[in-house]
Amino acid sequence: MTGERRDDDVAAGRSVAVTHAEAETSALGEALAADLGPGTVVFLEGPLGAGKTAFVRGLAAGLGAAPEDVSSPTFAIVQEYRGRIALQHVDLYRLTPVEVEDLALDDLLEEAAMAVEWPDRWTRAPEPVIRVVIEPVDPSTRRVTIIRPDGYSTR
Repeated sequence: MTGERRDDDVAAGRSVAVTHAEAETSALGEALAADLGPGTVVFLEGPLGAGKTAFVRGLAAGLGAAPEDVSSPTFAIVQEYRGRIALQHVDLYRLTPVEVEDLALDDLLEEAAMAVEWPDRWTRAPEPVIRVVIEPVDPSTRRVTIIRPDGYSTR
């Protein structure tokens, strides 16, 4: 990965990287995939076009799934990618919190990791979660912050 990193926050469970291309954002997801196991939930936060789906492409690649199969599930709501473990890619953008409850997303976690776009709509999400905040700086630059809860382990 060629993104610039600030490792001073790693001990606090927070890492920050600045990426200058979609491939670099994806590489951050690929690196994070090594820490994922069944039941892991990754919240992806950022505005439309921030790079959330690019990050999920990296997660899929890191889990051994085909990254070219990853697309935004805005209309499908949930897409699954098969690798060493299944990755459930969820996009809640078009749903209300009541509609999200009807999806029974918790049931999908038993044998899969889950990446959730627009997680603010999932008001009863399981804890703890890994938060990935992607902030556009300019058209090609992103500030990506990965926050792991204290003592959080996926293994």
